[in-house]
Order: sequence, then structure tokens, then C-alpha cells
Amino acid sequence: MAETPLRGQVEACLEALARTASPATLAAYRRDLGALCDFLERQGVGDGGELSAALVRRFLGSERARGLAPRSLARRRAALSHFAEQLVKAGRLAHNPVALVPTPRQPAHLPKPLDADQLSQFLDTPHDGSPLAVRDQAMLELFYSSGLRLAELAGLDLGDLQPQRVRVLGKGSKPRQVPVGRRARAALESWLGVREALARPGEPALFVGARGTRLGHRAIQKRLAELAHRRGLAEHLHPHRLRHSFASHLLESSHDLRAVQELLGHANLSTTQVYTRLDWQHLAATYDAAHPRARRRDADPAE
Repeated sequence: MAETPLRGQVEACLEALARTASPATLAAYRRDLGALCDFLERQGVGDGGELSAALVRRFLGSERARGLAPRSLARRRAALSHFAEQLVKAGRLAHNPVALVPTPRQPAHLPKPLDADQLSQFLDTPHDGSPLAVRDQAMLELFYSSGLRLAELAGLDLGDLQPQRVRVLGKGSKPRQVPVGRRARAALESWLGVREALARPGEPALFVGARGTRLGHRAIQKRLAELAHRRGLAEHLHPHRLRHSFASHLLESSHDLRAVQELLGHANLSTTQVYTRLDWQHLAATYDAAHPRARRRDADPAE
């Protein structure tokens, strides 16, 4: 089949995405947009400028009929929306038609947050003081202190660190600034003191591996799992679980959903609501204390 403008537009979109997205996200979007191309070309559509809400609905409907899971359908839609936004910026579309198609509903599968005391004990476990151990401690503290995504932490450069906060590039290339707690700042200072023992000259990455270059996503995941085993943590540890624990513990203490939304870098409050799992007892207590028709009186007038 001859190369269509659509395929070239998708490739340009993926090349731009590769500068900021994780390898896993890039691979997933490549599959999603490849499926879109196959579908559109079967419909006789060879240019992204012809994309419409009706075509998006038909595509997602065909994927659902094919047995694609709700989570995968939601990611398909996210990839389509990103592609459409690029076409809008390029002047190929007047608006993003994917915005008119709701995200497929899906069950929430959330990682269980670690117990706060258990996590504190894990983080306070002494290490051997080697440069790699100091680096690992700084990564752990920063993950939990600031609720970073794996790609956000892996993408940090030295210039992103500020005295009490860190600049990160979140999903959709959206920058934000996140506070860094006292313990994380101390761990980062220790790491910066020994980083030169590992880093190659001129390497901008904050976290580097034994070869002196930026530490990759899989290497970070592997180190966290190894540390959990070595320090006696009975549960599996991965970056997203530390992020979820950060959000849950902060929300339990502050009860400020919008502040947690900003810190996590969520575009929609509904995402944070699903992500954090407010416990029922707190909600019930808040309702009893605040709702005019729920508050108890000292004595019932009828008595």
C-alpha cells in the first residue's frame, strides 16, 4: 500500500512525542495510532485532516467489539486525542474531534498505599554509604516526597533542582513545580556530594547509573524492587506505588483534594478522586460535622 499523508502525520507526531514521553508510552501510542491508521485506510481516509468525532466513535467501537479492555480503550482515545491536538497545531484540523467522544468507563485498579509507619521505617533503614546507595536513597525520598511519576524522575536534570522544589515535565509535556520535603532535600544533597564519582563529564541527568549516564526507567524499577527485598519490605515496591502512597497520605492529613491534584499534575479533579481513595470514615465524619441536616443536637425537641 502506498504511503499516505496520514502515516507521515502519525510519524511526525511520534517523533515529537519521543522527546518527552517514556519508551513505554511511546511504544503504546505507536500501536494505538497504527491501529487508527489501519482503520481509517479501510474507510478510505488517508489524511488526518479528515478525522471526525464520528470516525473516532466508530474506531473505538470497533476496538471494543474486538474485545479490547476498557483501560486499553481509554489509552487508545488518549493517543488519538494527542494526535488530533498535533493536527490542530499544524492547521490540519479546526478543533480536536476526540474531545467530543467521552473516555470509556473503566474500573479503578489502584495500588494499595503502603502504611505510613511501615514506609517511614523502610526509608530510614541504614545503607552502606556507597555512591549507588546514596543515589538510591535520594530517588526513594524524592519519589515519596514529591509524588513523581517514573518518567518525571528519570527525566530530571541538575538544572531542575531548586532550593525547596523541583521542576518536572509531566504528561502532555506540561511543566509544574513540586515541593521537596526536608528529608528528600537532605538525601539529594548527599547524592550531589558523591554524584561526580559516577557521572560522566557534562552529563546533565540528575540520576545516573554505574556507566555515568542517565538512569533508565527499567533500571529505576529494578532498583526499587531490589531495595524492598533487601530492606525487608514484605510488599512489592514500584514507583507508582510510592506516588499513590504520597497522594493518599497527603490527602489523609490535609483533606485538600485540589492541592493534591496540583501536586500530582492531574488535569482533571476526577482523576485525583479515583487515584486517592478517600476513606469512608473520614467522609462520614466530615458529613456529620458539616451538613446542616446531619448535625446532632444536644436534645431532640420532640423528647
